[in-house]
Amino acid sequence: MARSSYHHGNLRQALVEATVRLIEENGPQGFTLAEAARLAGVSAAAPYRHFTGREDLLEEVARQGFEEFAARLGAAFDDGRPRPLTAFLRMGQEYLGFAAERRGFYIAMFESGISITGNSGLQQASERARGVLVRGAESLFVNRPGPQPPPGMIADHIWALSHGVVELFGRGKPGSRSPISAADMLESGALIYLRGLGVIPD
Repeated sequence: MARSSYHHGNLRQALVEATVRLIEENGPQGFTLAEAARLAGVSAAAPYRHFTGREDLLEEVARQGFEEFAARLGAAFDDGRPRPLTAFLRMGQEYLGFAAERRGFYIAMFESGISITGNSGLQQASERARGVLVRGAESLFVNRPGPQPPPGMIADHIWALSHGVVELFGRGKPGSRSPISAADMLESGALIYLRGLGVIPD
């Protein structure tokens, strides 16, 4: 696929796709710029037309991952339909789906050690993804009287919970042998957390 993309003139994207494949096979540190070039079917010097180095290419993979991640979370939330709680929990399941289906991107985003704040485009894409979770958290308290917890805190807690479930069940770790599925563990954990915040009546 990467080689075909290059021959259509999209060298930058061909290198991104090649890097995703290498990350899936060897991990975020298990590739070089030369290997990405070779897989894309170009010379070792060609990547430098678009990227300053390996980290720059890795950051672009992560940026594209966050862009897709944000879009998928937004589609899952669907403006809170049919109910805010249902839509909010649906985003958690989409988080698991993205991690499983777009593993190379997910690893680049969360496990590569890159600095998100050091790249403005990457930071903006990451903030868009978090923004969807924040809007979902805000929707849980619409028309609810009394003090409300910060939506950003709720978004971050659910993000952390989701990431923890992915890590627990990923790549043959102990959780992968659990009688409870990753989806059920995430939903039950989210429900317990939200019940503690008063979103769900006792």
